[in-house]
Amino acid sequence: MADLVLFNGQVWTIDPDLPEVSALAISHNRILATGRNSEIKKLIGPKTKVIDLKGAFILPGFIDAHTHFLTGGFALQSVKLRDCRSREEFIGRIAAKAAELPTGSWILNGDWDHEQFEPPELPRKEWIDPVSPNNPVCVNRYDGHMVLVNSLALKLARIGKETISPPGGEIVKDPVSGEPTGILKDAACQLVYAIIPEPSMEEKLAAVRAALNEAASHGVTSIHDMSDLDTYEVYDVLRQRGELTARLYVYDQISDIDNFLKMREKIGAGHPFLRLAGLKGFVDGSLGSSTAYFFEPYVDQPGTHGLLASHMYPEGIMEKRLIEADRAGCQVAVHAIGDRANALILDLYQEVFEQDKPRDRRWRVEHAQHLRKEDIARFGQLGVIASVQPYHAIDDGCWAEKKIGAERIKTTYAFNSLLKSGATLVFGSDWTVAPLNPLSGIYAAVTRRTLDGEHPEGWIPEEKISVEEAIKGYTINAAYAEFTEKEKGSIKPGKLADLVVIDKNILKIKPEEIMSASVLMTIVDGRVIFDRLGKEGQSQ
Repeated sequence: MADLVLFNGQVWTIDPDLPEVSALAISHNRILATGRNSEIKKLIGPKTKVIDLKGAFILPGFIDAHTHFLTGGFALQSVKLRDCRSREEFIGRIAAKAAELPTGSWILNGDWDHEQFEPPELPRKEWIDPVSPNNPVCVNRYDGHMVLVNSLALKLARIGKETISPPGGEIVKDPVSGEPTGILKDAACQLVYAIIPEPSMEEKLAAVRAALNEAASHGVTSIHDMSDLDTYEVYDVLRQRGELTARLYVYDQISDIDNFLKMREKIGAGHPFLRLAGLKGFVDGSLGSSTAYFFEPYVDQPGTHGLLASHMYPEGIMEKRLIEADRAGCQVAVHAIGDRANALILDLYQEVFEQDKPRDRRWRVEHAQHLRKEDIARFGQLGVIASVQPYHAIDDGCWAEKKIGAERIKTTYAFNSLLKSGATLVFGSDWTVAPLNPLSGIYAAVTRRTLDGEHPEGWIPEEKISVEEAIKGYTINAAYAEFTEKEKGSIKPGKLADLVVIDKNILKIKPEEIMSASVLMTIVDGRVIFDRLGKEGQSQ
């Protein structure tokens, strides 16, 4: 008999043998059976919990293939600047947060976007110095590749007029006075990050709990976290306490490869709720920060092609680490946004693949945003996973053309072309860079309607994909990207009972209505961890 039965639903299983059913049964933490209501009701026993879905739509639990999960938890508790539309609003929110905090406490996170200001302009320390004289400020642009700090933070970090920008970063300075403006890009951010007090373990645990609650509310049952071994240790505390409500697949920085290999040897395969994934590297920065690395210069800043990230220095170090990772049998996921960065990492991957014997590597390029036509085909040819974040397309699409011009945007966020190349397309949010909600990512991938409303038929509409393909990016394809496609990613007897229940069948409504859908229930490991269906839908 089943422990839990869900019936009277619209279940899209992603199992080609039985793609659509109306009911399913769960035993312990796995799918026992799928089928018609009449078939599954035969598995109801005296102790079976029964849920009438009343026509709701069921999918495999969403797998977010790219997050910064602990950071997301802290951001939920921090100053929120993402929707600021003006200098005055930006300053006001910093002032309000400073008023809440004791003297000396840092103001962090923020996720601001200067492209939304009227007019668009980079913030400066002079904006916020008057309202934060006693609190050091380090608030990041939403892409994480640029921060604004106030004068107090610059003083504490000993950054001044004579400070030289580090490799892979930039201390932006006023062209007249030569003084730092307060904007730090990529590796230069580390100069301030290094002096920010480390949160306590209890503060970290609280942040993860907040992030887990956020994930549950959006039907996210598995997370690929781009973090480090210290963060893994935080998750492990919650795992040991039985508090994890999402499965975590954690990447470490490729620059920390020696410690990663020691940890992997120590813990082995890990736990069903917490595993070491592989190594995360960086080739470049971001488009919004003008640090994504391109062959041609930026249209709006013709003096720059972008920046190579610190992981690329000294010259040759990335290739050396990739070879070491491959010989150790590690999965690799490398951030590349600009077209030159993507070409560069594909070249390096190809060199490594040709040097060693063939194996099931499933190496990934994270973001893969701006590609030359000739490089799109290489993803399929090399078997490289394109790990993309579709929400960025409807966000960046509001302003990307002014930065890189009309020609280069033709192969930007090339989801359809990547699929046609034979590449495995995997979806994530990049939270907190974008919302954690996978429905917003699916909406973005299938409509490509930019947030400013300027492209109702879709920005670069030929790169739209179907709802079915988008769902697979958040389910079976994402499971493939973590080597677990036999365990999850579809609803099939024997697989893990990780499920999401949605109030609307997003396969049948108009694509532009997907954002009106919402999660009613999330089930992880056979347990209901989020429930908006209410008691009326349940019986014993």
